[in-house]
Amino acid sequence: MHIPPRVLTVAGSDSGGGAGIQADLKTMLALGTHGMSVLTAVTAQNSLGVQGAWELPAEAVRAQFRSVVDDIGVEAVKTGMLSSAELVETVAELLAGVPAPVVVDPVGVSKHGDPLLAASALDAVRGKLLPIATVATPNLDEVAQLTGVHVRDEAGMRRAADAVLEFGPRWVLIKGGHLPAGAGDSAVDLLTDGTEEHWLRAPRHDNRHTHGTGCTLASALAARLAKGDTVVRAAAVAKEYVTGALAAGFRLGAGIGPVDHGWRLRGER
Repeated sequence: MHIPPRVLTVAGSDSGGGAGIQADLKTMLALGTHGMSVLTAVTAQNSLGVQGAWELPAEAVRAQFRSVVDDIGVEAVKTGMLSSAELVETVAELLAGVPAPVVVDPVGVSKHGDPLLAASALDAVRGKLLPIATVATPNLDEVAQLTGVHVRDEAGMRRAADAVLEFGPRWVLIKGGHLPAGAGDSAVDLLTDGTEEHWLRAPRHDNRHTHGTGCTLASALAARLAKGDTVVRAAAVAKEYVTGALAAGFRLGAGIGPVDHGWRLRGER
């Protein structure tokens, strides 16, 4: 009997289905893994923004985690929205006892600019969560929030990577999708462990429906790590997957629509 690799997401819910837990589970299924979830927060969210957010108690997060890990087990973990210092510290403590790769997506703001991480939690992310990450996947806004480094070009991505690596993750994937349009015609990410350096490039698509790209990339990376890929290979496959999902993104509602997590299943690009 075939048992797919097991991947756990520890993140918030997006009621609109484009990001968060919903995007994570769709991505994990599309990449041939069994997705499981630990819910950290509930949001009221749609294509226009986040209308409300309610954090779950640390006790509830801990109980979900133990329920899944102690019975089913995990082969990779992805973290997303952890809105408070208490939740960051709780999740870091739980993950310290799990011998599986951990992808940390240090979610700070939503696609619409809504804050999803309390300023008081930044020290916990730096000191507790990033040191246990196999790969950290900050975007440029999150890099600035965590390190104070403001990136405006590819050279700045190197400085950003060095600054994040100072906090202890084994690898960092700096996502360059927010670079100014004049910075290049491609969407470029930088993967490095401080020694090796890999530039991941893909065409920029003229598509404003980009909700969920960060969650999707981190989840795809975790899924491929669960399948036994190296970090370098997993990142390359994740980049290819999210590029296709972004190209196929579609309009839902009056604002920013989601990427299409099922694009491979339908052969769409």
